[in-house]
Amino acid sequence: MTLKEQLNDAMKAAMKARDDLRLSAVRMVRAAIKNREIDSRTELDDQAVTDVISTLAKQRRESIRLYRDGNRIELAEKEERELAVLLEFLPAQLTPDEIDAIVLRVIQEIGAQGNKDMGRVMKGVTLHTAGKADGKAVSEAVRRLLA
Repeated sequence: MTLKEQLNDAMKAAMKARDDLRLSAVRMVRAAIKNREIDSRTELDDQAVTDVISTLAKQRRESIRLYRDGNRIELAEKEERELAVLLEFLPAQLTPDEIDAIVLRVIQEIGAQGNKDMGRVMKGVTLHTAGKADGKAVSEAVRRLLA
């Protein structure tokens, strides 16, 4: 079953259960996918759908941080619930230890020496972590392990 089919099923289930938050989040994802398909003039495959959902999850994380900084706890909690729905459709997220292991393996493979090789390392690591880890966490791990 493709991700788009899973989203359709989740939307139907949310409608039947009268779960407004879940329905809203799934509709938001479907709208973002449709917009991306219109922009690219092609139908998105599962990898591209995962990229869209990852982007939306990243936006939710940033919103949560900003709402917490602005002392808007009720809005932050709503964003956290939406983020939880989005994460259901993404592959299992990597732990910090798993990210470090991937980074170390890529560093050894390409023979990176220091911060000047960060771009090359990030390119290699991103192939293994796309959709499975937050880009900011990956970037911090690469920077820390190259130092």
